[in-house]
Amino acid sequence: MHRKNLKGWNEIKTNDSWSVFKIMGEFVDGFEKLSKIGPCVSIFGSARTQKDDKYYKLATEIAEKIVEIGFGVITGGGPGIMEAANKGAKLALGSSVGLNIDLPFEQSENPYIDDDKSLDFDYFFVRKVMFMKYAQAFVVMPGGFGTLDELFEAITLIQTKKAEKFPIILVGKSFWDGCLKWIKKELSVNHKYISEKELELISVVDEADDVIKILSKFYLKKRIKPNF
Repeated sequence: MHRKNLKGWNEIKTNDSWSVFKIMGEFVDGFEKLSKIGPCVSIFGSARTQKDDKYYKLATEIAEKIVEIGFGVITGGGPGIMEAANKGAKLALGSSVGLNIDLPFEQSENPYIDDDKSLDFDYFFVRKVMFMKYAQAFVVMPGGFGTLDELFEAITLIQTKKAEKFPIILVGKSFWDGCLKWIKKELSVNHKYISEKELELISVVDEADDVIKILSKFYLKKRIKPNF
């Protein structure tokens, strides 16, 4: 029984070695395409958000205004908030980028991505590198585990100085309030796992114009470039 299991393990290790080339291919394709697009803002949020939801409409408005001040928009390429953001970018005639990933549910490419700016990924970690490297800011709408994953990875990379500091803007004060109170109480005050200074990495707003004010102020005198 054990010998049979070990044989299977050795076969897995061999397959893992070959998967390196597929991973490299995703990185090369992503770097080549995204390096030509210009400065963008990544917008995250739930794939389950419906078209009549206030946050769908707000994401569309935010994306439009982001394009109007000179940025393109990057999303995960799927439905919900991602679709709303790509729609806003498209309406404002800006770059509308979709980083798609094959999932067993929810993910299907939305119709508002530019034809030459749609990328497909098999690996979440490669896709997240693209979000981080080419985003001049993260705008985080209400969402689930995937949204939280992308949010906390960005905070961690900035906190550890593995990425340049850039605006991380949470949209929806009532949605984020409980999460932020817990972070402040448990992580900062009670256990000192993070400092109060690190909480300043995050801004929380309710209006599209407030997102634009934060972006405009941050990049008033700052050179725009990839984050690492």
